[in-house]
Amino acid sequence: MTGTFVVVMGVAGCGKSALGQRIAQATGLPLVEGDEFHPPANIEKMRRGIALQDEDRAGWLDRLGQELQGRPDGAVLTCSALKRSYRDRLRRCVPSLRFVHLALTQAQALQRVAARDGHFYPTSLVASQFEALEPPAGEAGVLTVDAGQPLDEVAARAIAWLAQPA
Repeated sequence: MTGTFVVVMGVAGCGKSALGQRIAQATGLPLVEGDEFHPPANIEKMRRGIALQDEDRAGWLDRLGQELQGRPDGAVLTCSALKRSYRDRLRRCVPSLRFVHLALTQAQALQRVAARDGHFYPTSLVASQFEALEPPAGEAGVLTVDAGQPLDEVAARAIAWLAQPA
């Protein structure tokens, strides 16, 4: 695996898809939207306001890892990657994997999730995201940015960081 691989991570509403699209456009890498790989049972649980557990996410994370492995030239993956164990599971598939963590407050996340149209994820689950979140501070290959900053600034910072050797 010689390409650039990055996961845009964070809680619901942090802007993973928007930043992922910007990075993919700037780098020419394919965008892999993690939500599109959830099995129907996971989507239904979340739609009903039931937080996913580790066992719900295991197969999904494995599938995302396989998706990255199938793209040897690199990819941008949007994935909450809330826990260290989830990030490590993805790293086992792509050892050079880097992460851009979009950090924001619970109030900001609630406001953003409430404003989304047509998304299956309800505001009632935002608190569970923060309960599960193990911030990646101190982990190698991680850039944490303030998701409350303008998207152009966040994207420029992430793209510049990715252009540096890992």
